[in-house]
Amino acid sequence: MKVTINDIAKAANVAKSTVSKVLNNSPHISDATKDRIRTIMKEMNYIPSSIATGLAKRRCNNIALMIDLSRRNDFLNNLFYNIIGGVESIVGPQNYDLTICNVTQGEGRKFLNRYALSQKADAIIIDNSILDKETAADLEKMKFPFVALGDLETEQRFHSVDIDNRLGAKKITEHLLSQGYRRIGFIGGQKNESLFLRRFSGYTDILRSKGLNVNPVWCFPEGNNEENGYEIIKKMLTLPILPDAIICMNNYVAYGALRRLQEKGISVPEEIGIVTFDNEPLAPYTTPPLTSLHMDTFELGVKSAEVLMDIIHDNTLANDVTDIEETAFQTWIEPQLVVRGSSVRYK
Repeated sequence: MKVTINDIAKAANVAKSTVSKVLNNSPHISDATKDRIRTIMKEMNYIPSSIATGLAKRRCNNIALMIDLSRRNDFLNNLFYNIIGGVESIVGPQNYDLTICNVTQGEGRKFLNRYALSQKADAIIIDNSILDKETAADLEKMKFPFVALGDLETEQRFHSVDIDNRLGAKKITEHLLSQGYRRIGFIGGQKNESLFLRRFSGYTDILRSKGLNVNPVWCFPEGNNEENGYEIIKKMLTLPILPDAIICMNNYVAYGALRRLQEKGISVPEEIGIVTFDNEPLAPYTTPPLTSLHMDTFELGVKSAEVLMDIIHDNTLANDVTDIEETAFQTWIEPQLVVRGSSVRYK
């Protein structure tokens, strides 16, 4: 009878996910545990399903990371290269090459033919901005391994990895409230983009839970760059009642906002506090330094690759949904609050 990953986990008295991490050579598992589990695998003559399948089916040992390079603002910054580094740190030691593929929205069927059906890749990590529900369903029917980079909002269950932006928004809003701010605005982003919606909903959730109103007059989802931040503050300063704190969609919006406030002689954080999503690239270097959320995009790449390697090595994640803790399809990475001078009223 074929030895399964469940048998190894039982013999080693560990979770299935731990065995999977050993197969992936995860740095989060100690060397002693790896040695013990590998010894059990050898004694039980365990062969991962991906290796057994590879004997009968040609494999190319290539992972495709699919993104839309036309989104220049997203992919010409170091956050994107952190993701690449995280993915490579997992797939490289397992003798997989990593190929960066430029796929624009609406090209789902095209990349299916190019990479999945023609076997130019053994598996795919794909940005959720270019993965539509139909293509995801097709990949699932083909049993082709893939992970969505970013949450895919669908009733169907596909493996995806994302930073928990809603939780992050709750953290920075709670921080502002702890510093005595009560009139909190939100600037930057685009109304219909999923990233904005997640961050904005976390902000509104906390305000409402504290019995505070969300004042739409203080909310400006009007772009993601420095000039947008500058112009939004120009508009905001014409209001009869100003917010006493502002949450900014990103560093660039925050920098533009800070520049305009300083031009008008408005003190930060004494008169208006400012916080921002993302800790890079400007937050530590502004005057005052910006309170921000550290979004670990390297870990985003690591987790995406680990989930993908789990799927490749064994079908447990894809097919066994009896243990929800081990087989949850959505993996969330928790952002960390970095408190700096732009929001601190009370030491």
